[in-house]
Amino acid sequence: MTYPWGDERRFNSYSNYFTKQFGGRVQKISIDAGFSCPNRDGKISTGGCTFCSNEAFNPSYCRPEKSIKQQIEEGIEFHQRRYRRANKYLAYFQPFSNTYKPIEELKNIYEQAFEAIDFHLPQCPPRNDMASKALETPEIIGIVIGTRPDLVDEVLLQYLKEIQKSHYVMLEYGVESVYNETLKRVNRGHDFATAEKAIRMTVDYGIPCGAHFIFGLPGESKDMMLDAADIISRLPLTTVKFHQLQIFKGTTMAEEYLEHPEHFHLFNLEEYIDFVIDFAERLNPHIVIERFAGEVPPRYLVSEPWMKLRYDEVLCRIEKRMEERDTWQGRLYTPHS
Repeated sequence: MTYPWGDERRFNSYSNYFTKQFGGRVQKISIDAGFSCPNRDGKISTGGCTFCSNEAFNPSYCRPEKSIKQQIEEGIEFHQRRYRRANKYLAYFQPFSNTYKPIEELKNIYEQAFEAIDFHLPQCPPRNDMASKALETPEIIGIVIGTRPDLVDEVLLQYLKEIQKSHYVMLEYGVESVYNETLKRVNRGHDFATAEKAIRMTVDYGIPCGAHFIFGLPGESKDMMLDAADIISRLPLTTVKFHQLQIFKGTTMAEEYLEHPEHFHLFNLEEYIDFVIDFAERLNPHIVIERFAGEVPPRYLVSEPWMKLRYDEVLCRIEKRMEERDTWQGRLYTPHS
């Protein structure tokens, strides 16, 4: 059976999205450009999100003391060892809030990536002057910028729109939950309306948009999490990333968990597999699923042992279970007028 997204996988996969866009596998290269976060430096709060541990997600080559060019070069080498099928890459500004500087500083940071990489996009208009410099690493095809939804404005989006004319650009927002009570409880520092506004404004400027959500945050029942599929499906998102709640050493949430584990419901593996399939059944089939679960080095975790599995293994189990249930993304989705 071929599904609406054009292949035989039972969900609209990130790999299929980029195969259609660029003709092959695309891998992100994380870049730490030394950004901070208003939820840490006092502008919003000093505590940060209670679950946050950016270090847990940073690969070994991704360090702010290295130049962007060096991180790109080492990232390509790292991923060529791990993902031998990858032949194209995205420069991914990942840790913390990568739009949290004045626009002129942002231009300088992003353009350091342009100076270090050559995009070679198929069927693109001629490059502008900024991007036509002599560049060195032709495997990079674009950039992805991870940030908070309360840190974008029309000046930034207009700048990225100009880049988008000749290079692939995506904004990826940490949304985490559709419920304001949850966002307040984890000290997120913005409400869901802010996230929805940022997503719609980004898409209005012609920029692809991704969003990140966490399943299992304190206070959310399974029914609440499943109901979120309907809310997310109404957003004009290109991609989504789903993570099970992982509790990291040294975080405020780890302290809460160790003191009151009864306040938390952490999915076991089989339960989570069936849950994310239930969720995917309700999700708009036009939204690309980049990830179903998170993966970090075991040394950072204080939570469930299965969370130490590699993501590829978890994904294989999810797809096998989809086959057993004979289901697929969007099977129970109902479009809204």
